[in-house]
Amino acid sequence: MFNFNQNQNNENTYVNPNTGAIAVPKTFIANVFSWMAIALGITAFFAYTFSKSDAFFNSMFTATGMSPLGWIIMLSPFAIVMAMSFGANKFSAGTLTLLFIAYAFLMGLSLSFIFWAYTAGSIFITFAVTAGTFAVMAFAGYTTKTDLSKMGAILSMALIGIIIAMIVNFFMHSQQLDYIVSILGVLIFTGLTAWDVQKLKRIGAQAYEGSETTRKLVIMGALTLYLDFINLFLFLLRFLGNRK
Repeated sequence: MFNFNQNQNNENTYVNPNTGAIAVPKTFIANVFSWMAIALGITAFFAYTFSKSDAFFNSMFTATGMSPLGWIIMLSPFAIVMAMSFGANKFSAGTLTLLFIAYAFLMGLSLSFIFWAYTAGSIFITFAVTAGTFAVMAFAGYTTKTDLSKMGAILSMALIGIIIAMIVNFFMHSQQLDYIVSILGVLIFTGLTAWDVQKLKRIGAQAYEGSETTRKLVIMGALTLYLDFINLFLFLLRFLGNRK
């Protein structure tokens, strides 16, 4: 379906023989990482900013637990992810972009609690460790010649398993199970990072530059890597974070 060509800058390009449209995998991946970085920046900024607000804290919690507003803020990111996942074909690229930005903002509000639970120094250290781990695995996923599809399928099933375990432990309050889930979470999202980057590289080879579909794929790819990064960060924080 594609003809391989070498351009003057020695970048791999794929040309559709029917339309002449050009797919540039490196450009696609660069755009995905750019949007992921923008979303992480939005989340980090608002998480830190709102963690300093006593009024926000009081609106999130009551004497008996989380307030209705708190539940809305905590659950709305999940609702947005579901809307983006199931509505990707129906929504325009602009709508998906706005939803992604709104998701990053709401995640910032949701994650502001970590600054109340952990010291700022340990949070920054954990973020740096996460960034380093993510970068290594992303590079491995992009450069490896090994097909990671089977590993990705296994990790996806394992992810379902730890989600179920986390729900069960919400009622059991087992420290041992929580520790096991945390270890598995780090391993799973470390592996998923490499698999997702390899998958996005393949998608980029067939996503033609400038098309509406490509813009959608960039945002959805950025969401996927954003989720890998955030979940890896949160699981690592259980080990590296110093509680106040």
